Amino acid sequence: MVPVKRKQGLLKQILVTVLIAIVSLSSIAQAERVYLPELGNSADTVLSNAEEREYAASLIRQMRAYELLVEDPLINEFFSDMGFNLVSRSDQPEAAFTFVILDQSVINAFAAPGGVVALHSGLILLAETQDEVAGVLSHEIAHITQLHMYRAFEKGKTMNVLAMLAMMGLILASGGNGQAITGAVMGAQAAVKQAQINFTRHNEIEADRVGIRTLVASNYNPQGMADFFEKMGHSSRVNGEGPPEFLRTHPVSVNRIAEAESRIQSLEPVEPAAGWQFYIVQARLRALLEKDPNKLIKHFETELEKEQTEARENGLRYGLAIAFQKNAEYDKAEAILSDLLEKKPLTLAFQLQMANLNLKRGRQEQAIQTLSELYHNFPGNKAIALEYGNALLSENDPEHAETASKVLRQQLSTQKDDPALYALYARAANLAGDEIRATEAIAESYYQRGGLEEALSQLESLARRTDLDYYQRARVSARLMELRIEAGETDQPKHES
Repeated sequence: MVPVKRKQGLLKQILVTVLIAIVSLSSIAQAERVYLPELGNSADTVLSNAEEREYAASLIRQMRAYELLVEDPLINEFFSDMGFNLVSRSDQPEAAFTFVILDQSVINAFAAPGGVVALHSGLILLAETQDEVAGVLSHEIAHITQLHMYRAFEKGKTMNVLAMLAMMGLILASGGNGQAITGAVMGAQAAVKQAQINFTRHNEIEADRVGIRTLVASNYNPQGMADFFEKMGHSSRVNGEGPPEFLRTHPVSVNRIAEAESRIQSLEPVEPAAGWQFYIVQARLRALLEKDPNKLIKHFETELEKEQTEARENGLRYGLAIAFQKNAEYDKAEAILSDLLEKKPLTLAFQLQMANLNLKRGRQEQAIQTLSELYHNFPGNKAIALEYGNALLSENDPEHAETASKVLRQQLSTQKDDPALYALYARAANLAGDEIRATEAIAESYYQRGGLEEALSQLESLARRTDLDYYQRARVSARLMELRIEAGETDQPKHES
């Protein structure tokens, strides 16, 4: 019998492979060049707007269910801002997009129907500048705005998005059943084979061209795109390895790089930005994903021995402070953060890390004071609200829990798909004495992590209570109805004991 942890790891790998197979918007290199026909506007009718939204939300919940997503608000906000900056200057500035980071060490990225664009952590950690990551994002955005996947769907009707989503659901619902997984993966392989026929180098070149134009309009250095592709190809040749996953799904030839370089040279030069925030979030990503603090410390100290720009050095020192904190070397962490804050006192990442360190050192009042001031200055910031909520709940004080409950409910009014917010709000509401809201929040946290059955169970147990007032019962009943419809159930509960 396969151990549970090994089975879960295998399922994660299969899910990632299937996702890439389904949504990677690039060709495997083909010997012959096949041009897609002009389809006018018909390609954008493959999925309705409602179906796109449903697909995107379901895809993200499924990725979250298998803990594939990096759920750090500082990291997510930075790359979402980068993505939306690019989208706002693309061919479809009003299009709906969602940008996510996958906890996957491979060097890859993909785009999916509904405007989901995913960056693998391995790609972000390999990049030397923010322009390189922006180049990848702009390329993926172009695949969506140019309708490349939908054109391929119209070319090959067998590769149906909703059927593929059902296949992913089969993998997740199977609980590791070998036959179910084998059947699903065979379906994925058939889809890949069809994709090899339908996706051509023409799409890649078009995505480069459109992406370069978007980069320039967004004030990123377009050279970053060509540099990054060339760097990956060179690295794999030097090390004698096969090409990175990104180059297998986004084949880059010498001619294609030369063509991109030629386009870039014809444009007005863009002065590269220092990338202060990029180096901070890149270091944070590495520090959060690496489990061994000693390995982290060695990495950051080794990098700091090299000549670095001031922006990258500050990012590396911030990462080193996190590493020291993870290793319980609090004095060293505090010394670095104090120095960074003296240089850049308004940098939110430094302020939040110092507050977190104070909390670790038992300085609750100091941490709460800092976070309270930050929250009142920036009440809409999720990173601040989460850190503030955690600090308020650290001493299990009902009054502090009431404050945390208000802070987190305000966030949930605009962040309705964040399970971490719901889970923290559930803690706050429960400690503050509001069991009804706490149970509702737990149900939503389950749902956003892909646990539809668990969410139904929580709400049905809540609906059986006799102490709900009119408004509470109406709220619970309405949400129950929505989830039962999604689960394909009738009005009658199926989860009663």
